[in-house]
Amino acid sequence: MIPLSAPEVGAREQALVAQALAAGDVAMGPQVAAFETAFAALTGRAYALAVSSGTAALHLALRLLNLKPGEAVICPTLTFMGGVAPVIYQGATPIFADVDPVTWGLDPACLPEAFDAARARGLTVRAVVPADLYGQCCDIGPILDIAADRGVPVILDSAEAVGATLNGRHAGAGALMAAYSFNGNKIITTGGGGMLVSDDAALMERARYLSTAARRPAVHYEHDEVGYNYRLGAVAAAIGLAQMETLETRVARRRAIFETYQTALSGLPGVSFAPGGPGRKHTRWLSVMLLGDEARITPDALRQTLHAEGIESRPVWKPMHLQPVFRDAPRVAGAVAESLFAQGLCLPSSTTLTEPDQARIIDIIRARLA
Repeated sequence: MIPLSAPEVGAREQALVAQALAAGDVAMGPQVAAFETAFAALTGRAYALAVSSGTAALHLALRLLNLKPGEAVICPTLTFMGGVAPVIYQGATPIFADVDPVTWGLDPACLPEAFDAARARGLTVRAVVPADLYGQCCDIGPILDIAADRGVPVILDSAEAVGATLNGRHAGAGALMAAYSFNGNKIITTGGGGMLVSDDAALMERARYLSTAARRPAVHYEHDEVGYNYRLGAVAAAIGLAQMETLETRVARRRAIFETYQTALSGLPGVSFAPGGPGRKHTRWLSVMLLGDEARITPDALRQTLHAEGIESRPVWKPMHLQPVFRDAPRVAGAVAESLFAQGLCLPSSTTLTEPDQARIIDIIRARLA
């Protein structure tokens, strides 16, 4: 099987893991602090906290806002469940808004109506959580302005955008806090894991406290509130440190894979590819192809064809407002997200994808679409 997005782990990762194990650094060790320092430098933030997943990082951020029932968070409807589930963990209500057709991130034009939708339900909006989808930064500037006018913080879900930039600043810049993922299918991975970043020292100190089960300093285990076991282990952090060293190379390879697909397939009827907005370095974490009405096959039929040939592909995220669990959630528009879900197909994008394998994928697609 040619995978959609496989991890790339080599000699450097093995060496750093071996060093950690030799030193007895399995759960705790200096690798975690080193990983946090390196990631803070990458993102240009003052503080970083390594945790067990991107979802955990986002959950901590919402907990730090004391989010509770009767309050709301505005989220893009086109996103992964991990970007929304923390809202539910806190007992709050997500307000889903449509996405921009170029960036595929939260559409700033939908934000005022989303605030109105919350008010109509008697809900107070406490945060806006845009997402940087598939390796591209959302249109964060206008989002920050609109949220600031209403006194609401922005927390960026940059889980899919490690290595992406907007006007030279790393994904997550400008937000009060930003969350990232190192899941096994991401450009860099720790086998799982995530990171929360911010420039606010007090917030990050409390996030660290909550991530280690809210344990008070004492010889015994002392707790006066409930926290979470969200810390990242030293072995995982060692892998992350090694992966960080080759991030730029990995991004360049993903971008080259996307450009090869785009060059080879864009001339086919109804075929286009995920656009890139101005001022952005799109990592192309996944290469996303769109099949419009003129295409001679549906995305799902093409997916099944590829699967029969031992090639993994996947639809674009199903919009949250179409998910059964959120059928009663308030939303604003959604036609753009629905169109992308109907037309989109993610193609194999691993940094380890060989040229012969990509050529084979392209030939199979051309045979079905030409």
